[in-house]
This record gives sequence, C-alpha cells and structure tokens, in this order.
Amino acid sequence: MPPPAPPSAPPAGPHASFAGLELLSSAVVLIDAELRIGYMNPGAENLFAASLQRMSGQPLAALLGQPPGLAAALETALRTNWSYTSQDLAIVREPTPANRSETLHLDCTVSPIDAEGLRLLLEFRPIDARLRVAREEQLLQQQQANRELVRNLAHEIKNPLGGIRGSAQLLALELDDPQLREYTEVIVAEADRLQSLMNRLLSSHRMKRPAPLNIHDVLEHVRRLILAEFPAVDIHRDYDLSLPQLTADREQLIQAVLNIVRNAAQALEGRGVIQLRTRIARQVTIAKRRFKLALELQVIDDGPGIPEEIRDTIFYPLITGRDGGSGLGLSLAQTFVEQHQGMIEIDSRPGRTCFTILLPITDRT
Repeated sequence: MPPPAPPSAPPAGPHASFAGLELLSSAVVLIDAELRIGYMNPGAENLFAASLQRMSGQPLAALLGQPPGLAAALETALRTNWSYTSQDLAIVREPTPANRSETLHLDCTVSPIDAEGLRLLLEFRPIDARLRVAREEQLLQQQQANRELVRNLAHEIKNPLGGIRGSAQLLALELDDPQLREYTEVIVAEADRLQSLMNRLLSSHRMKRPAPLNIHDVLEHVRRLILAEFPAVDIHRDYDLSLPQLTADREQLIQAVLNIVRNAAQALEGRGVIQLRTRIARQVTIAKRRFKLALELQVIDDGPGIPEEIRDTIFYPLITGRDGGSGLGLSLAQTFVEQHQGMIEIDSRPGRTCFTILLPITDRT
C-alpha cells in the first residue's frame, strides 16, 4: 500500500505573487477580464481610502465610479492587449465619517498582464504629486532659511538686552522720583519680555532625547492642559489603539502638539469642538524619503479657518493671524516635527481646519 501523499500547500494567491507591488509609491490595482478587482497595493488603499479586503471581487466601478471614457478604454486594452494612458482622470472619493468627499485628479496607466487570472494592471499617480514634492522641498528650504535668520537675529538681540536691563536697574537706584522709577520698571519688564521671546526662538535647537513612547499618552497630556486653559472647548478623541510605539522626544512632541491644539482653541475663542485623531499611514513620502509606515495625527477644529493671506506662511516665525500672538507656536511645532523626520500639512476652510502631523515609524526616529 503506497504511503499517503503529503498534504499540498495552499495556493499563494495574488498577495504573494504581487508582493513586490507593495514597495511601489504609486497606487496599483489589478483587475480581471470582467473588470473586477483582484488586488490593490497599500498605495492604492491609501489613495482611495478603501481596503483590499473590502474591495476584492468588487467591480472596478465600485472603487472609481464611472469616469468618462475609462470603461471603453479598459475594454479596448483587453481586446487589443495594448497599454493605455489617461491624463487627468477625475475620481470622486466617497465620503467617510472622518473626511468629506473629494475629487482626485490622477494619471492612469493600464498595462496588460496574465497572472493569477488577472488581466490588467492599473497604475494611478496623483497629478499634483510631483508639484507637491517640489513645493514641500521649497517650503522646507524657505523655512530653514527663515529660522536661521531669526536665530542669528536672536543671538544679536540677546547681548544688548542684558546691558539695557542692567542700566535701567542702576538708573532706578539713582532716581528719587517714584514716577521716573516707574519708567525704568517698564524698561526692565520689556527687556525681560524680549529676553523670554529670544529664549523661545533659540530653544528649538537643543538636542532631542529620543525614547519609546505611546503617542496617546502625549495626546492625553495635551488634552488635560488644554481643558484646564479652555474649559468650554469640547475635545473629541478618535484613537487607533493598535498603533505601535514611537521612538521620539516626549517633551518636543508634547510642545508641538500643544502648540497646534492651543492654536485651534484660540481660533475657536475658547468655545467649539476639537478632534484628536490617530491612524496608521502606509508608504508615505516625506522630504523625498519613503517610509513604509507612519503615524498620522490630525487636529481638527470647527473654527473660522486660517486667513487666506497667511495660509502659505503660517509656519514662518513671527507670522500670526491673532492679535497679541507671538507667531512662534506653529513655527516651533514645525521645527520639532521636522527634527523627527516628519512633516505637518494643513487643510483649512471656514468651519473645518485640519492640521495633519506625519511621523515615520522606524526603529529609530
């Protein structure tokens, strides 16, 4: 009697066959001859805000809708086995509880394949991706130049401030008139205020002290501080508790997030709703570097929005849209986040302003 045959291994499936596509920064979708989805890489899941598990086996139209001419082009590609490229394909991404609907403008390249029963490979690239990377690089260079200028000015201002303060104190000892001594007290008080401002401008350049931390501990600490300062603000939490730990400087992250949340509370004039939201982001490009995983932290408020005239310069030092503001809070937040290889993005309109912090999740941050 022959020995029993060893159990056969289960089929690898399209996930194993197309594992290399997960490394691509562009969004890739594989479909069969019936225009049904067989595979999506992480880039496509992020771009269309839809998971492979939910979309597998669904018609392509369930993901993309019915863009003009796309269906006919796909049928032609299947029939002729030719590649096809579409410029400025408008895809409406469906709204989710966290985001409103939006229109994506994409380039789409269709390539015939024959693997695992799948016939077409669709590669999507946001049209503004190159422009966004170039703009991001330009902003980083401009912000770095501004910070260097302000830091040099701060150093130059700090030295004479000590002399001014000391001279005013000595002058006060020589004056018998109380009213005149009040003037010297004003000089001393203003010198102290400028000294504090200079120290804040220079404090962002200290060496960071990275250690493992839970981002939600940071957010809860910030939440307690904000509620103590603005008790009428309603802070909603939408946390992804499965997020891994970060390796980061706790004090710098607390200060960065606190500055952003406090800015939102001030924009609400102490009354309104702020949402703290955390998610995992995959295949993220930050300053031309590609990261497999990143933390996405969003601070969303329902305030009036950022004035158009300062929207592009909101992270520059000494730029503020609020009377009495120093213009340093968001600049320091940007500096601290950049020191962790991250970035901050803004989407603002009346009724909804969203600050998104992206921090790469690596062995060493």
